[in-house]
Amino acid sequence: MLPSPSPHSLRIVLFGAGRVASQLGPALVSAGHQVVFVWNRSAPAATALAARLPGTQVLANLAAPLPPADVYLLAVPDAAVAPLLAGTTWPNGALVAHLAGALPLSVFDNQPTVRGGVFYPLQTFSPGREINWPAVPLCIEARDAAAEATLLALAGSLSQHVLRLDSAQRLKLHVAAVFANNFTNHVLGIADALLTEAGLPPALLAPLVCETVDKALANAPFSVQTGPAVRQDLPTLAAHEAALAAHPAWQALYAQLTASIQAQL
Repeated sequence: MLPSPSPHSLRIVLFGAGRVASQLGPALVSAGHQVVFVWNRSAPAATALAARLPGTQVLANLAAPLPPADVYLLAVPDAAVAPLLAGTTWPNGALVAHLAGALPLSVFDNQPTVRGGVFYPLQTFSPGREINWPAVPLCIEARDAAAEATLLALAGSLSQHVLRLDSAQRLKLHVAAVFANNFTNHVLGIADALLTEAGLPPALLAPLVCETVDKALANAPFSVQTGPAVRQDLPTLAAHEAALAAHPAWQALYAQLTASIQAQL
């Protein structure tokens, strides 16, 4: 469930119709805002998202003057932000915010008539997975105080965890998120594949994974590290590497992670 609708409804133009935008659009409407237009490079995707948002129209032509709005949100891939900024004629003084974790605020430097900002949701988005927006940290940065105030209010209508972060802090957070999310998921994928090869159900790992994550979140993770690397159990480490002979890339990763664990001892 979302926080109570904002008493100050904002008119929003949403650029993008992918994983983030398809979750963000309905959340904005539920929070009491108006998504007046949706744009996407794929017109059918924009049409499909607009159909889920009451009163929302599809923005078909970026060459024409943009419709008025309080905030223009760029929920597009990181690499698309700069070209979109450069290729669009923005209303003078428009508040335009991207949602990227690793892009600095300086991406707006070539757009002096735009009030640039960042509206970064620290979450992973996947089709079919509903997002609990009140629990999602929303990280805000802006070029001026008025833009920051608007983005903070917008963020506060969605989430109970709103932070002001500068570009350097946000980059460090994004790197940490890649380790915690993307790399963890990749390693779980390797574990899943190894169990499948052995004819074992991957669900066997579920209690172990849940306890590992719970314990790591409740403590300093390095302080609760377990396993053969911590024990300096050389015979087990050698046996594991030998068992990975058919997967040299995973074997090398095992050795690198073992070395990294031991470097923290």
